[in-house]
Order: sequence, then C-alpha cells, then structure tokens
Amino acid sequence: MKISIAEKKDLKEILELQKSCYMEEAELYDDFSIPPLTQTLESIELDYKKEKILKVESDGKIVGSVRGFLESNTCKIGRLIVDKAFRNKGLGKQLMNQIENEFDNANRFELFTGHKSVRNLSLYNKLRYSEFRKQWINEKLELIYLEKSNNLDK
Repeated sequence: MKISIAEKKDLKEILELQKSCYMEEAELYDDFSIPPLTQTLESIELDYKKEKILKVESDGKIVGSVRGFLESNTCKIGRLIVDKAFRNKGLGKQLMNQIENEFDNANRFELFTGHKSVRNLSLYNKLRYSEFRKQWINEKLELIYLEKSNNLDK
C-alpha cells in the first residue's frame, strides 16, 4: 500500500470513508452533528484547495486519509481516518509520518481529538505529541489539543 496525494476525483470516496470512520466517534460522544459527519462534497472540495490531502489505497480502494495545512509555521493536521478492516496495521502512523514529511518546513505540528478517543490519544502519544490545551465544546465533548515540535535540523 502506497501513500500519495489525493486527487480531486478521490474526494467523494474519502468523504464516504470519513463519514464511516467518524460514525464511531459520534457514537462515543452521542453527537451525530460533528463536522466530519456533516461535511458535504462541496465543503471537502473547498478544503482540497487549501489543504494537502493524502490517501492510502489497497486494491484501488481508498482505505485511509489525513490532511494538513500550514498556518503561521504550524502544520495543522486533521481528519486522520483508516478503514476499520485496515486498522492496527500501522497505516495511521504511516499517514501521520507522511503528512509531517509533506510539511517538513513547519516549526511544529498540531492536532486535536476528543477526550474519550483513547485509541487516537494513544497513537498521538506514541508519535511524541503532547497535550497543550483542552477545550470543552459541550457537556459531552472536551477537545484535547496536542502538539509536536519539528526538529528542522534532521
């Protein structure tokens, strides 16, 4: 399986995978109005214009994706998704490493996840991300913001 930059024609398939993957998060927080579930094709097309979206394919089917963009020397990473059938095989880690490589000129990397998303928090901690802020969104969801400095002297 090879990670590559998504093309505009991939967006519909990525959006479908995103909605499938984030359904678990919605169930965890009992909130089905989260942005990854309500995103439209038009909206992801707008994201595509300003963000770098990566994909990983298996037998011609997209089974994972992540996206990022640069803002004030910080790479903001989001929407890391891996098809349920392909989890625990290192794809999430590979996608994260690749998006970091795509923004190797960034001073730092930043992302967020929900406080109950133990699997996500575990992955990000393994990748040396550390918590720097928390924000309650509603009575059910607290976002945990994580960051990692980029060693630009690699």
